[in-house]
Formats: sequence, C-alpha cells, structure tokens
Amino acid sequence: MGIAELRREKDDYFRHAHDSPLSVEQRANFKGLRYLAEDAAYRFNVTVDPNGGGTLEEVEMSDGSANHLRRVGTVRFDVAGERVGLIAYEQGDELFIPFRDATSGKETYGAGRYVEAEPLGGGRFTLDFNRAYNPYCAYNDAWRCPLPPSENWLAVAIRAGELSFH
Repeated sequence: MGIAELRREKDDYFRHAHDSPLSVEQRANFKGLRYLAEDAAYRFNVTVDPNGGGTLEEVEMSDGSANHLRRVGTVRFDVAGERVGLIAYEQGDELFIPFRDATSGKETYGAGRYVEAEPLGGGRFTLDFNRAYNPYCAYNDAWRCPLPPSENWLAVAIRAGELSFH
C-alpha cells in the first residue's frame, strides 16, 4: 500500500472506528493527521546486527510502568551524513523500532515515534520513515505505550512520517 493511501485509511480509522485512539470528543473535531512530505531519502534497506539479540529487555512505558520486548538486534543506516543505529524489537515478521530524533518535541511527538521495518527476504528489511507514526498515547492519555530506549534517541532529524497531533 502506498503512503498516501495508508494515510487516508488511517484518518478514516481514527475518525470512525469504535477502537480509535481518539476520544469521542476528539473524533467530532478530527480534521486528519498531519505528516511531513514523503521523501525517498528516508527509506532504507537494512540488515540486522544480531549482537545483543534474543534478550528480553525491560522497556519503560508512558504511564511509568515497564513492559518487556524481545530485542532482535540493531539496524544501521546513514542519514544526514551520519551513521546511526537503532535497536529493533520482535514483532511477528517485522521489526518494531521506537525512536526519538531531533524533531521530537518540536515538530513531532515529544516522547518519540514508531516505525516497523518490513521483511524483504534474505535477512534484509525495508525501513521507511515515511511510515513513522505516533504511539496512541500521543492522542489520549488513556493509552499506555512503550517509550524509545535511550539508545534509540537520534541526534539527527528524521524529517519524514507523522507530525505532532494538535
């Protein structure tokens, strides 16, 4: 599914679904989510460095509690002239990657965003930050969400994906 179609479907879900992360009041005034323009410079083919993989890691949640996620390893890529790495967690066939970057708390949700890396086969994944999205706790405090570990706080800006919810 293309980025534009994915974004339209997400707006429709947020507006109409009974399990939308938005409250009834928020849905009544919902005009759609905001995004940075799609940019191929934020789409990467990556492999996983399995060092540290397989461990069950404690992850801080938005409500101050903790949960456990299984670490797969680290994905590395070059962005804005810098080599960076992000810890990836197990999520079915995909990789779940919570992250913060230089846009967090300015243009994007302060606690960070999420992105999934989709399998290409042969141990390779597509990591497309145009698909980066806010956790449900960005819209409504009733939700409990994993926060990005400090290792996933990037100094560079990832100028792709979903913007802050207003």
